[in-house]
Amino acid sequence: MKKIEISKRTFHFKNPAGTSRGVYTTRDSYFLTLTDTERPGVKGVGECATLPDLSCDAMPDYEDVLRSFCKKAEETGAINYDGLRPYPSILFGLESAFAQFEANGDVALFDTPFGRGEKGIRINGLVWMGTFEEMYERLEEKLNAGFHCVKLKIGAIDFNKEIELIRHIRECFGKDKIELRVDANGGFTKDEAMSRLEQLARYDIHSIEQPIKQKQWAEMARLCENTPLPIGLDEELIGVNTKDEKQRLLDVIKPQYIILKPSLHGGMRGCDEWIALAEERGIGNWITSALESNVGLNAIAHYTAKTYGPDIVMPQGLGTGLLFTDNLDMPLTIKGDELWCLKNS
Repeated sequence: MKKIEISKRTFHFKNPAGTSRGVYTTRDSYFLTLTDTERPGVKGVGECATLPDLSCDAMPDYEDVLRSFCKKAEETGAINYDGLRPYPSILFGLESAFAQFEANGDVALFDTPFGRGEKGIRINGLVWMGTFEEMYERLEEKLNAGFHCVKLKIGAIDFNKEIELIRHIRECFGKDKIELRVDANGGFTKDEAMSRLEQLARYDIHSIEQPIKQKQWAEMARLCENTPLPIGLDEELIGVNTKDEKQRLLDVIKPQYIILKPSLHGGMRGCDEWIALAEERGIGNWITSALESNVGLNAIAHYTAKTYGPDIVMPQGLGTGLLFTDNLDMPLTIKGDELWCLKNS
């Protein structure tokens, strides 16, 4: 008989994590520990974590809903995928716990070269919003660490200052040396967005995530059709949970990329669906974490390795393992610009 224990933990950011939506200083996570009396000594752990004002399932009765779905999983021995479509963070936590349990308790959830410690996954360095000086210092840290792809969170300081920072980067490093991604987190207004995209495009930007707030499909479609640099959708995908809704969004907006976070975009099963639909339409995609602890990050990394295979070319957004002062230990490390699993080393 399966049993799922639930515990809650609050993590503290080393530095405030600033986005255009606000600043995070702490992060709450629920941890699911799955056991089965028929397989004593084996357990699977999953992390369920929402982001306030962002996750579609961040709700006052979250813990009650979580306990209800865990009880159903205990009774049936399986995950209620259809019922969990509106609750991606809960689905992801259950999927992670079940995957580790099926892997006989191994933290390498799937059998891949990454999981065996044979290959790393290229990742981008993440530079959080801050003052010009803070962002410049963080950027230098990433470059000195060996990153060849850097993602800048923009929208918190004066846009001209952000352009100045990007101009300086390009004066020092061409696009053959550093790939630049920017994430506006919906920080541009629809009236200023195209002008800002044109300014950014002068500096060989790989892509921009979510230039305007979500749920403006007509305006986002116009931007994607006329943009001078590729646009990726992130927040736009949140709450779009059925296959029909996903198809309609991609067919209306026609983005160049989608950026997937399992705990926001349907768990592993939901991200599989997004990826299949995107690839049918020639839309690029990559996977990122959503400020989970190392438990969630570990699950996302192994899912990424399983999804894209052993030769991942596109840098993924998995460089969040050093965010917290009180993170949990997992056999993950960053070597240069790659995330590695050290389980068997």
